[in-house]
Amino acid sequence: MTTPFNASSNVPPITEEDIAEFLVNTPDFFERHAEVLSSVTIASPHGQRAVSLHERQAEMLREKIKGLEQRVMDMVRHSSENTGIGDKMHEWVRLLLAVKEPMRLPAAVENGMRDLFDVPQVALRVWGVSPVYAGEDFARGVSEDARAFASSLTSPFCGANMGFEPTQWLPQAAQVQSLALLPLRDGAIDSTEPAFGLLVLGSHDPARFEASMGTEFLTRMAELASAALSRLR
Repeated sequence: MTTPFNASSNVPPITEEDIAEFLVNTPDFFERHAEVLSSVTIASPHGQRAVSLHERQAEMLREKIKGLEQRVMDMVRHSSENTGIGDKMHEWVRLLLAVKEPMRLPAAVENGMRDLFDVPQVALRVWGVSPVYAGEDFARGVSEDARAFASSLTSPFCGANMGFEPTQWLPQAAQVQSLALLPLRDGAIDSTEPAFGLLVLGSHDPARFEASMGTEFLTRMAELASAALSRLR
């Protein structure tokens, strides 16, 4: 006796993806079955109670709005911080341009970093200077290794105090937890020109100069300081 063929035996089961696709492609489903929408309840992320789909959607919308508000606040804060840094940089450049005697430029660079940008410790060395400045403190005490190291930097180095030789130029090197090293060279900081100096910024705060921090402003500072200090050569 032949068994009748059961056509339903080859029909695959309906999956959650099938249901989701159907609802997406049938936007008027809940208009025709409004009672289904009002009867659906799901767990709330805020406690163990069950809420309606409408309530859950409202919660999700509130969370999204809260996230957007936080992003706007962050953008406003960053904008304010960037404006403040820009104003300080403008004042720093103005002071450098007002220096008439080139020999006073290194001190002006260092003082500006300390006073305007609140950097606790600053040191500056320049080499290859004109013979008239060769005996100044800012032109002495730099090894060939330190010069080669400065030339190898094509962007500001930021990170923990790892005992680099230039760190010893700082007045209280043992207290430095993080530092920034800014190479000084003609033109852009990432050019192939060898460095003719190095600006060292040190802080007792390990988070002040982190390896992951943005270096756009530090790059500008390095290039501006390079342009000003080129008068010593």
